[in-house]
Amino acid sequence: MKKRLLKNIFINTTGNKVRLGEILFTDKILEIKFHSGELDWENISTAEKKNNFLNSINFQESHESLEIIDGKFNLVIPGGIDPHVHFDTPGFEFRDDFEHGTTAAAYGGVTTIIDMPCTSLPPVTNKKNFEIKLNAVRNRSLIDFAFWGGVRGNDFCKTIDMEKQISELIDAGVAAFKVYVISGMDTFTDLTYERIREVAAILSKTNKPMGVHAEDKSLVIQRRTKFREEGKTDWQAYCAARDISAEVTAVNEIIKIARETGVRAHIVHLSSGEGLQKISEARTNGISISAETCPHYLYFTQQDFRNENIRNYLKTAPPVKFEADKEQLWKGLAENTLEFVTTDHAGCIPEKEKISENFWEVYGGIPGVEHRVPFLFSEGFLKNKLTIEQTINLLSTNAAKFFGLNSKGKLEIGKDADFALMNLWKSQTVKSSEMHSLGKYTPFENIKFNAIVEATVLRGRIVMSKIHEPEEKIGYGKFLRSEN
Repeated sequence: MKKRLLKNIFINTTGNKVRLGEILFTDKILEIKFHSGELDWENISTAEKKNNFLNSINFQESHESLEIIDGKFNLVIPGGIDPHVHFDTPGFEFRDDFEHGTTAAAYGGVTTIIDMPCTSLPPVTNKKNFEIKLNAVRNRSLIDFAFWGGVRGNDFCKTIDMEKQISELIDAGVAAFKVYVISGMDTFTDLTYERIREVAAILSKTNKPMGVHAEDKSLVIQRRTKFREEGKTDWQAYCAARDISAEVTAVNEIIKIARETGVRAHIVHLSSGEGLQKISEARTNGISISAETCPHYLYFTQQDFRNENIRNYLKTAPPVKFEADKEQLWKGLAENTLEFVTTDHAGCIPEKEKISENFWEVYGGIPGVEHRVPFLFSEGFLKNKLTIEQTINLLSTNAAKFFGLNSKGKLEIGKDADFALMNLWKSQTVKSSEMHSLGKYTPFENIKFNAIVEATVLRGRIVMSKIHEPEEKIGYGKFLRSEN
């Protein structure tokens, strides 16, 4: 591959400090050069300040033989990694598919996703199903991808060597394993805590994380049954059935299992401040447990269900919580007690599955892969809740390390030339009609983000750009084996 030069870019060094520079690359990063000393973001935080700074720089052109990509003086970050998406290929492609999902991801500055095992048919729970999945998505992804493996209750009903099944999936290259404390899927049923303990004991012999959907089944089912018998079908009943105590009860059980087995436990889509507190305390005591959260838990509360325009679009599991939970989750991100921000991207056809007035029947899921990167820069960094460095870590670096995607996640010599060009001096208003996922709806409709993804580069090739011509199309993305 020819050498290319990404020039006229700002590169984060540490905290909120940046330097003007350029990156020489092929499919890998070859060299990073700087053309200014470190400066605080505050020195370029407005268009006027940035122009004043640039006018003070003496630019020298010395790369006539190289192919140039002009970064237009945007901030370059390592390509985003969203390690929790449901792209539904094969099996549920009427809701979303790899073509649409990975295109949306590229428009959102994401160069790598890790797809969940449960919303495929067959689910990725053994080597044969893994191969079916890989063959189904081959040549259908715009960006790079990895897979979660899964362990479901269905498999405990058969004569299955679970340890062998898990081992074969690890050999195939899955990044982690997903289990549910409560599941609404017939094809991927939940596990009792005792069965989760069995899975944890097996996984503790490996270095693979065990991702857990943590809402206590007995509490949720008991309340849901009661509310339905009483004829309660509104959002209040749904949220009351899946309240903070349901999450915290499950989190406490998973902490016990992690302490007893030594497994790398990971709570997916954490929604409550109390749940985060329990995890933080466990980590302080040396227990191997981590968690992620999502943009909807960082922006919305249950008060937003009163807005009929977005009520059904906001439904997901667990449901969003309260203002105090939002604040604690943001604090967890700033204090590095949350591992990363994911989307739990799960779309549907809103005209069919998001219209019921019976809230129990509304499909639960939000297609967010296109909005996560600009959201976190807009609502996190630009509102002084996070530094640039923390924002990058939460969007890319931490996930690459956590899941063993060793060629990803950093602007570093030898890493893949994966970049997102971030314009932090312009704003955009979110419009569902402009989304690239199959289901075009979002609770963020008409909300302004003060950050824009101008271009996305994967392994040295432009896969999305508002300022250059894209160079690759569906099929360029490749499967990544986890190297943990």
